[in-house]
Amino acid sequence: MLLYLLAYLGGVLTIVSPCILPVLPFVFARADRPFLSNGLPMLIGMAVTFAAVATLAAVAGGWAVAANEWGRSAAIALLALFGATLLVPRLADRLTRPLVVLGGRLSQAADDVGAQRSPVPASLLLGVATGLLWAPCAGPVLGLILTGAALNGANAGTSLLLLAYALGAATSLALALRAFGRIFAAVKRSLGAGEWIRRGLGVAVLAAVATIVLGLDTGLLTRVSLAGTASIEHGLIDRLQPAATQAAGQPAPLPVVGSFPPLTGAADWLNSPPLTREGLQGKVVLVQFWTYSCINCLRTIPYVRAWAEKYKDLVVIGVHSPEFAFERNVDNVRKAVAELNIGYPVAIDNSYAIWRAFGNQYWPAQYIIDAQGRIRHEHFGEDGYDESERVIQQLLAEAGHADAGGGLVAVSPAGVEVASDTNDVGSPETYVGFRQAQGFVSPGGAVPNASHVYEPGLPRLNRWGLAGDWTVGGERASLNQAGGGIVYRFHARDLHLVLGPGPDGKPVRFRVTVDGAAPGGSHGTDTDTDGQGTVTDHRLYQLVRQSSPVADCSFEIRFLDPGVQAYAFTFG
Repeated sequence: MLLYLLAYLGGVLTIVSPCILPVLPFVFARADRPFLSNGLPMLIGMAVTFAAVATLAAVAGGWAVAANEWGRSAAIALLALFGATLLVPRLADRLTRPLVVLGGRLSQAADDVGAQRSPVPASLLLGVATGLLWAPCAGPVLGLILTGAALNGANAGTSLLLLAYALGAATSLALALRAFGRIFAAVKRSLGAGEWIRRGLGVAVLAAVATIVLGLDTGLLTRVSLAGTASIEHGLIDRLQPAATQAAGQPAPLPVVGSFPPLTGAADWLNSPPLTREGLQGKVVLVQFWTYSCINCLRTIPYVRAWAEKYKDLVVIGVHSPEFAFERNVDNVRKAVAELNIGYPVAIDNSYAIWRAFGNQYWPAQYIIDAQGRIRHEHFGEDGYDESERVIQQLLAEAGHADAGGGLVAVSPAGVEVASDTNDVGSPETYVGFRQAQGFVSPGGAVPNASHVYEPGLPRLNRWGLAGDWTVGGERASLNQAGGGIVYRFHARDLHLVLGPGPDGKPVRFRVTVDGAAPGGSHGTDTDTDGQGTVTDHRLYQLVRQSSPVADCSFEIRFLDPGVQAYAFTFG
């Protein structure tokens, strides 16, 4: 129930996010009409449509993405026509009858309050069109929902969470609509300016359509929004999940949020023989879920590693639950564990048995368990390190261990482990495989599971394209001939790309450019100043680390050999 409340409150917060701006003209165009028969049906149609489309986008294949693009195109045409009829009412009489039904008559149906026809169907259809266009910024709350949807597949819980998020947004819009409607009516009565207000709303609707067509709703507005509401959403997550608090300088009592589930079902264990819940009785245990190509997980490793080294009476267990197929290879995980200098036990959870036992949904996730086998603290995502360490100290003290204090660890991360520059991350995680791909602009779209020659196009911010002969699969794209590449327009300090060699395992050379030139001082840990590097293993590669100030950049990577496999972009 808390998760549904969190989703709802996350939706409510969209009213203060710039990403809601393109939707407002469509909503407020009905501000002077009865709310129950005009505004409410429109908001319901918008919420239900968004939930349905988002569910498909999270769990379905490329056909769902393509279908949604057609739906967006139809919605853009419908709402542009609606705006035009608000601006020039006589235009409706000059259109063909089918278009009049979808546009001009759609607008007039709600205007004819005294008519026998109900304006509800017209308003509901406008809501459906708006729902097809609405692209809310993927803040922490929506990100958690979509991650859970991708992992758990299509189910009622996924759709209900997305619907709760959409209904939260609809609630805040409804309140704004009611308030705006009263102001609208007062201004109209006092000035007698109904026709001019109508035309002004028409201009606003057409401007919103232009914003969506130009991609500003998921480009500039996304970058502005991520900094605007992310901290609030993180605060909601932390408040609604049980957490330790400090009061009057003394640790507050920690709640019991669950019991220690069994650790059975792991395919293998690294750095340790198999551990069991029964064998850990009387121990304070930290369990962290991670996967080695996840940038968020990699940035938490320095702290978990430091806690394992400092607190000798703390048992740290890393549960490696894979996202991509190559992460199921135990040898790949073993190599990553060695390179990351992880000395604590790691369970290979390829079947998600431990993941499901904990009811986990996130990478990374921490569960801290007391000596009595009770889960006393949970934390999802990055940050919160000081709070987690204080919980460790408190539980060790409760268990009677002498090494429970001594201040907090100080870490000096390097390379990919350096914390994200959250104030300048304006680009979202982007998958290359067609199942979860977004922002792909190569003409003609992706051709699933078949060799195809792509052109990169001219990507706008947060858009990307392929160049050359690629085969795009569900979770990755594979390069068939040397010389192919990927282009991405991004805004962030760091750009990472999960890559691997082909089935033959041969290294793949590449060259990176930023705005058409060698990266120089903005090169990542896996490139030199000339932008050159080599793909040798399946892992995350840091390709760009911009020097200040961070700006929008056009990134391009060209592969000098065939066979490379590309999985996902992440930013920091």
